[in-house]
Amino acid sequence: MTFPSPRKLEKPDSNTAIDGITIDCVIFGFNKANLEILLVQHAEGESIGKWGLLGGYLKKEESADEAAQRIVYELTTLDNIYLEQLKAFTNPNRVSERRVVTIGYYTLVNREDYNIKASQTVIEAKWYKINEIPDLIFDHNEILDFSLLQLRNRVRQAPIGFNLLPEKFTLLQLMHLYEEILGIELDKSNFRRKILHMKLLVALDEKQQDVSHRAAKLYKFDPDIYKKLTEKGFNFEF
Repeated sequence: MTFPSPRKLEKPDSNTAIDGITIDCVIFGFNKANLEILLVQHAEGESIGKWGLLGGYLKKEESADEAAQRIVYELTTLDNIYLEQLKAFTNPNRVSERRVVTIGYYTLVNREDYNIKASQTVIEAKWYKINEIPDLIFDHNEILDFSLLQLRNRVRQAPIGFNLLPEKFTLLQLMHLYEEILGIELDKSNFRRKILHMKLLVALDEKQQDVSHRAAKLYKFDPDIYKKLTEKGFNFEF
């Protein structure tokens, strides 16, 4: 395992934050046919002008989960979103000159549901395609790679990530979502057979509107089956 050259991290306010413990959040989004990551460009400190995950210090009076929610909101105004904890990243060289442990989180959001607004502490908040990620600060590329691996494992066992799609969608849109997350090309007929066999989808008496090609049939998720498969899990191998 390799690590990027360590960079300095500004010390926190000792009155409110815990020195040596930070939170970093990976925000996945899906834009029609592409899996994307939300990154921020720092506006202050040693990392000014550089890109990284959404992160900050853990405050003395809050839990790690509470800190993750606060940090995401402060940087982007994304509020009350589900964040799943990944693990602690503890390499002693991840930050230069002193020891800083970070707790990683990740989530998946439908980009159309949120208006991303950068805070005053960042120059810009921007979505990047998964295959166009720049060199990030500290070990953020490693954290991103780990979260993507976790997502790929989970999507084979539970219908997570489906909330990245609009309420009504085509089977092709759903297949593209799986292809982007898994990083593989799927066989259309095989995917269609397996996904319909799960009884997870409800076929609608509607087709796509305003498309230049032949309009495809629309589907939506059965909420009861979705909840059951999320809780019990399944084996969705291709």
